Amino acid sequence: MLDSSRSKLLLVESEPLLADLTSFRLELLGYQIECLGSGSEAVTRLSNEIPDLLIVGTTLRDGDSIEQVARLRNQYPAEQLPILVCSLDPSLETVERAFAAGAQDYLITPFDPAVLEQKIQYLLQLSTASGRRAKARPLAGAAR
Repeated sequence: MLDSSRSKLLLVESEPLLADLTSFRLELLGYQIECLGSGSEAVTRLSNEIPDLLIVGTTLRDGDSIEQVARLRNQYPAEQLPILVCSLDPSLETVERAFAAGAQDYLITPFDPAVLEQKIQYLLQLSTASGRRAKARPLAGAAR
């Protein structure tokens, strides 16, 4: 099992109650978590430090989060920035859009906390196995 005490997660969720519940659960599991309410805040934050995992809700107040995932994926490869999308929308179309944009996993809310934990551990293990470095940088030539 992965040691969660060293993993930094960035949660981007505009729904305060969902952000609070999710971050509380993840803190109990030992993760270091930072919550932001918009995609633009996340882009700014990522230019300073890249977390071990990005968790993005699909109902952001500043635009289509799946489009933002696609823009981030153009800057940061999956090995450098694993992305988990959480959504109230269980439609196959939305799930396919998220994966096509570069998300590595998708979680329908409301979710079982144990499933969230499993998905996070899996993505962190994939990232570690691929040789991700803690001080990773954006792709060369990517806009900051």
